Amino acid sequence: MYENQMEVRVSQRRTLSQKAFRTFRAQWMLYTMVLPGLLFFIVFKYVPLLGSVIAFQDFQILNGILKSPWVGLKHFEFMFTYPNIVVVLKNTLVLGTYQLVFGFPAPIILALLLNEVRMMFLKKTIQTFFYLPHFLSWVIVGGLIFELLSLGGFVNSLRTWLGAEPVLYMQRESFFRTIVVLSSIWKEIGWGAIIYLAAIAGINPSLYEAARVDGANRFLQIWYITLPSLLPTIIILLLLKIGNFLELGFDHIYVLLTPSTTAVGDIIDTYVYRTGILEGQYSFTTAVGLFKSIVGFVLLYGCNIISKKTTQQGLF
Repeated sequence: MYENQMEVRVSQRRTLSQKAFRTFRAQWMLYTMVLPGLLFFIVFKYVPLLGSVIAFQDFQILNGILKSPWVGLKHFEFMFTYPNIVVVLKNTLVLGTYQLVFGFPAPIILALLLNEVRMMFLKKTIQTFFYLPHFLSWVIVGGLIFELLSLGGFVNSLRTWLGAEPVLYMQRESFFRTIVVLSSIWKEIGWGAIIYLAAIAGINPSLYEAARVDGANRFLQIWYITLPSLLPTIIILLLLKIGNFLELGFDHIYVLLTPSTTAVGDIIDTYVYRTGILEGQYSFTTAVGLFKSIVGFVLLYGCNIISKKTTQQGLF
């Protein structure tokens, strides 16, 4: 009996292998197209994960990962007792919350407004105007912001013309977080709206025709047709945003940060760069980065469970 079961299993495996080989041979061109992307993720995403082990070592460059001494959770314990870590975590959480509350709805609102524009030339012009900032690096955007908000810049020139005193915006802590959020919205709002515009284009036009027959105006059509149809897309992107809640973008914050605003602008990414790259504390900063990744995974997994129970929509 046991031998017969083994023969059946071997036969099933052989059949599956033959089917897989035939499928690969019939669609080898498609698999070849996938190969570069697969190699990219393996080389640049999965292989670097092996370097996370230095968070549990006193890493020494000359000894490498294999010969560096293991210290267990020493760096994680030190992380939670390090004086500046509380300020860094607070800044990261506050800026992340601002980005989520104000930055996430912005592309949705823009997509809804663009969808109501009936003149195609005007619509394409507005879309292009909002898309262009996405293709500028944060170095260029940071330079523009510093120039606009400098003492001789446009904003202070306007204030002087109106009879007000000029303000050093980039050196004032009270303005820094507002500048970060607004600059992020300005740069990414157009690019983020593309997905929502594509989802709106897939809505059945007969739903709008039936709503107009029932007397619904444009606002009611948006509220009862467009937004419910966008809900699956909104939930998926919101979950992805929550999963990257602590990923505020090193280049974004770094180009806008000044010594006067470090107290409110120093986040995990800039802290890791300063202590890890400049001071050479590789193990400690790897522990901080690993902690950030774990927090992001927990947030994503928890919010995904809540979303599936409340809206029946989720990532997995």
